[in-house]
Amino acid sequence: MNYQETLDYLFKQLPMYQRVGNAAYKTDLQNTIELCEILEHPQNKFKSIHIAGTNGKGSTSHMLASILQEAGYKVGLYTSPHLKDFRERVKINGEMISEEEVINFVNLFKNQFELINLSFFEWTVGLAFDYFAKQGVDIAVIETGLGGRLDSTNVVTPELSIITNIGLDHTQFLGDTLPQIAIEKAGIIKQNIPVVIGETQIETKEVFIEKVKELSVPILFADQQEIELYDCDLKGLYQQKNIATAICSIKVLQKKGWEISNRNIIDGLQNVVNNTGLKGRWQILQKKPTVICDTGHNEAGITYISQQLKQETYNRLHIVFGVVNDKSISSVLKLLPKVAEYYFCEANIPRALNVNELYSQASEIGLKGTVFSSVKEALNQAINNSDEEDLIFVGGSTFVVAEVV
Repeated sequence: MNYQETLDYLFKQLPMYQRVGNAAYKTDLQNTIELCEILEHPQNKFKSIHIAGTNGKGSTSHMLASILQEAGYKVGLYTSPHLKDFRERVKINGEMISEEEVINFVNLFKNQFELINLSFFEWTVGLAFDYFAKQGVDIAVIETGLGGRLDSTNVVTPELSIITNIGLDHTQFLGDTLPQIAIEKAGIIKQNIPVVIGETQIETKEVFIEKVKELSVPILFADQQEIELYDCDLKGLYQQKNIATAICSIKVLQKKGWEISNRNIIDGLQNVVNNTGLKGRWQILQKKPTVICDTGHNEAGITYISQQLKQETYNRLHIVFGVVNDKSISSVLKLLPKVAEYYFCEANIPRALNVNELYSQASEIGLKGTVFSSVKEALNQAINNSDEEDLIFVGGSTFVVAEVV
């Protein structure tokens, strides 16, 4: 198989959650355990940091990877979903895995993996772990895909576990209250492995405290620590919490003997995009008019975005917006600015919410706009309708952002 044929093969495996939703969710780790046995347990051949959370885990992961790179370490980075290129999910020191590596891995293990019926996400976890082990990374930053306890990545024994925050997302799998979701995320906490919680929340704090008591685990709430925050090239007010989480986590690693200087922290935070290639976090795509995109998509993410929009200076606000179809969006829509022109659209994936349904729900709460058949068409019309001093925001879904970056 060539590279495109290899990707087509991967995408045709048991449905990947990011594209089709509920049908892809698995309820145990048996497949991952079996694939790790086939691969001779690559997850045990490198050090790791394991990160879960409803919001901020992607930004925090990239911040940590950047800081560790500045400290001279060879750093693996596993994240999801990707925006443009499948290989964004698996990087070492900011460089994506090669097409040849992907092809060779699939060809080598295709027959064995078909016997255990792996999902797309399980395939990618195996690919990442195998690649990091063979390339001899010093440490890998591993982001969960969904939840924590039953996530395919939850076979690592990390140097440090991190839970950024807890919000109402993926409630059909993880529970419909913050404590229930916190229990699932807390499933990444392991005996004698320190844990950093990014945000202290009344509803979830006791969940984490009870969990660490059971496992004799040292715990730090990042927002309760005296931490000097530094500038970061990832813009947006919401990044302050992620910066605090990243710095607190680095302090834990320093105490464990990792050689990371204050200069490494400063330089790492200022060069996240350059060091890791992260996109889609309050990313400015153009000026005059200003076009900004952000992948925030749940209640917490849209709250941060709405707060950030209030800080911006502009004449008129235009919002290109599309969402996925497997979650309630009424609470998200209510958080959006009322004084804006909306360009409703749907990303080119099966999981996208029909744009006419989106328009109907948005209209009911007073959001005014027009329906477009594609993200590209919506953005082009927003630009055509804008003056140089206007602001265009693009978001609502990772997949909407993926079509414009």
